[in-house]
Amino acid sequence: MYRKELYVFDGERPRKTVIRPYTEQDMEAMIRIQQESFPPPFPEELWWNREQLGNHMRLFPEGALCAEVEGEVVASMTGLLVHYDPQDKDHSWAEITDSGYITNHNPDGNTLYVVDIGARPAYRKLGLGKWLMLSMYEVVIRLNRERLLGGGRLPGYGRVAEEMTPEAYVEEVLQGKRKDPVMSFLLKCGRTPLKLAADYLEDEESRNYAMLMEWKNPFYSR
Repeated sequence: MYRKELYVFDGERPRKTVIRPYTEQDMEAMIRIQQESFPPPFPEELWWNREQLGNHMRLFPEGALCAEVEGEVVASMTGLLVHYDPQDKDHSWAEITDSGYITNHNPDGNTLYVVDIGARPAYRKLGLGKWLMLSMYEVVIRLNRERLLGGGRLPGYGRVAEEMTPEAYVEEVLQGKRKDPVMSFLLKCGRTPLKLAADYLEDEESRNYAMLMEWKNPFYSR
């Protein structure tokens, strides 16, 4: 089972960190991460519940990772395996993840799909999101899947939605004219844009848009 030990930096102070699969003992910490990571107006019903977390651990433990800083679980990332073809019709987050319950997890799927990633705000300066993303790339490599894929919210778009189309907004982010809290983070993690998705998630900040972004496995072997 996956386990990575490293140090992250809080300013100049190194802090011992472990990235590992989350377990039943971590449920309360996982729910707290959701509550702090996605405060209102994000819909509360989209926060993890115990049934969802149990499914993550049972159906695809390799894709249920958390970051533990000095013994405290403060960030997490969850995925499932799906079969994806870039020519497939557009999907919503709820459709591709079974609303976070991942009962549609396909052990033979060619793609590791990101269900969620989040960190408690007080710990975001430690770079845990990027470490979790890199760790999930390692899972993709170990399982020999074609790609990691997921929809990134566009929370910055809502502030300019009356001025420009989502396509124009995304192009300005790619040109460095604007910075989006999620899309820019994913670009820094090595993800590349695939397509814009409308009605992806109930998310007023993003006007329900998301950018599908992938990381192709450079070691993939058919």
